[in-house]
Amino acid sequence: MDEQPGEVGACAVEARRRDSTRKHARALTVVDQMVVAGEPVTFAEVRRRAKVSDWLVYAEGVREHIDKARTQQVLKPARDRAAGLSGSTTSLRTDLELARAEARALRQERDQFKAALQRSLGHQLDQLGNADLVARVDELTEAAQRLAGERDEVRAETSALQQHVAVLEGDLTASVMSLRRMIREGNLPLQ
Repeated sequence: MDEQPGEVGACAVEARRRDSTRKHARALTVVDQMVVAGEPVTFAEVRRRAKVSDWLVYAEGVREHIDKARTQQVLKPARDRAAGLSGSTTSLRTDLELARAEARALRQERDQFKAALQRSLGHQLDQLGNADLVARVDELTEAAQRLAGERDEVRAETSALQQHVAVLEGDLTASVMSLRRMIREGNLPLQ
């Protein structure tokens, strides 16, 4: 299928137009989602979430949609108060005091559970018999004695090795002196 040069250009223009339409729709959808979620609508956040350019969020159609959403968000608290959807200051204070009272009750309940758990753990510790504790002390004493014996063996071995090193150092010193004497004698002129 041979395409004419004009057809290729028309296809490219059509592809760009479809891409632009998709991006435009994606930006509008993001704005609507943010409004429904009650999230603050900003040009930068719409651009980031929709993955579009700065130019597109300020383009005609998208800019107006964002401005309308922002205006709705600013006016929403006043409309809600007028419609009786949001509480008065007194109502909100009452709700706050009730929440604080509930928090105090929950803290008190937590403290009671904590004290009961501590008593239970203390009781379990008291139930451990003296026989168990004596056996554990015996195990630990035996392990300490075994480790002390191993330590003494290592100390004795270290001492023997240090003595051997001292003997070898003495032999080395004697060998060096003997070698020096031989070199000196070997360098004397023959008579």
